[in-house]
Amino acid sequence: MYRENLAIDGGAAAALPPVYLETPFNLPAPAQQGDVGGGGGSVFTATARLNIRSGPGTQWRLIGGLEVGQPFNVDGKDFSGTWVRGIAPDGTIGWAFAEYLTGSIGSLRVVNRDAPFSLSAPAGGSAPAESAPAAPDVPVVNTAPVRGFNLGGHVRNLSENTANWMRVAGMSWVKKQVVWEPGNDPGGVSGLINEAHGQGFRILLSIVGKPDKVNDPGYFEAYAAYVGGVAALGADAIEVWNEPNIDREWAAGSINPAHYTELLRQAYNAIKGARPETIVISGAPSPTGYYGGCSPWGCDDKPFVEGMYAAGAGRYMDCIGIHYNEGTLPPNATSGDSRGNPNHYTRYYPTMVSTYVNAFHGTKRLCFTELGYLTPEGFGQLPDGFLWAADTSLAEQAAWIDQVVSIAANSGRVLLMIIWNVDFENYGGGDPQAGFALIRPGGDCPACRALSQ
Repeated sequence: MYRENLAIDGGAAAALPPVYLETPFNLPAPAQQGDVGGGGGSVFTATARLNIRSGPGTQWRLIGGLEVGQPFNVDGKDFSGTWVRGIAPDGTIGWAFAEYLTGSIGSLRVVNRDAPFSLSAPAGGSAPAESAPAAPDVPVVNTAPVRGFNLGGHVRNLSENTANWMRVAGMSWVKKQVVWEPGNDPGGVSGLINEAHGQGFRILLSIVGKPDKVNDPGYFEAYAAYVGGVAALGADAIEVWNEPNIDREWAAGSINPAHYTELLRQAYNAIKGARPETIVISGAPSPTGYYGGCSPWGCDDKPFVEGMYAAGAGRYMDCIGIHYNEGTLPPNATSGDSRGNPNHYTRYYPTMVSTYVNAFHGTKRLCFTELGYLTPEGFGQLPDGFLWAADTSLAEQAAWIDQVVSIAANSGRVLLMIIWNVDFENYGGGDPQAGFALIRPGGDCPACRALSQ
């Protein structure tokens, strides 16, 4: 069997036909070409039976392989240094996982997948015995059941650069938010779904309506019909509304976890009726202690999710939506926040997780539909409402994102984590969205690099 490294959804292996062992999903970003060390190429040697693919990642087509001891004449590496491009003795030109090749990749240039290739095949053996199956030469979205831990990012535009950085970071999901109004055709989001799937990503759509319309007759039914239509188009997950515990997102005077649960019930039934495999995520509340409890005019998130549980919301969701985007300390901290009310659960990742898990008595896993760390580095002073993050550095953002993903992946409590955000550029108007972005001015992504290690 040819080697790369196995990384598939937990529990899915038994349902799949025999396949080559795979490396983690990773299509690095194109970059400028440099010089190949030593001139015309570097001959590496396979230390295991090794796949050759048409691009730098397991989502690319299998086109051949190397036997142990066979040479591979290499002209360059991918952006992360995980894959190298070369030619096998039988003339196959493609990409192989560098871990199972001898030789130093440090002096190799970075090459685009489509850059011209001019090296000759090395002498050294016949073609591998196992032939590769035919497959489209494009990234392919994973269609196995969603299990284990999954990572993604909220994107502004799923450009080639954004998508490639996400792959470097190990992300397999994208998130977009959709604003719905009565009369909208679900087909309006088909482009978002097709774009994500065409790039090899699953997609989460967070679908919100107009806060002042939630009490209109027939509004819940119309919303449910719309999200059912979106599911039928192939949406992999749908978040039912956003932050329904505050009056910015739900009608003031009508904020009530049971009221929201009725919307969730109707939406869940419509989504599952249209496409059972679509994941239904409850609308993540705004994390807050501002209201000091729960009233029709505003509700702290803890009593709100507890009220959802009491209203039977557990029957109408696959996981609990949750937001965490105000951290000023590493994700393992449980004390030490310098702001007022430093013991409030929303200040720390561990206490946010335990609050939501306990609200549903451990019966549901969490889906972070927003999780991020804000840093002003590269932009300038933060708006007044965000000065709590003034001292967070870009290096800390990268390290904390890397740490929180590791903690979540090993906790067994988190099904999906969407990083807020990947590529937003707006820093003005009192909402410094770009300060949360992983891709920074100039195009680098320190957090993506940290996650790729």
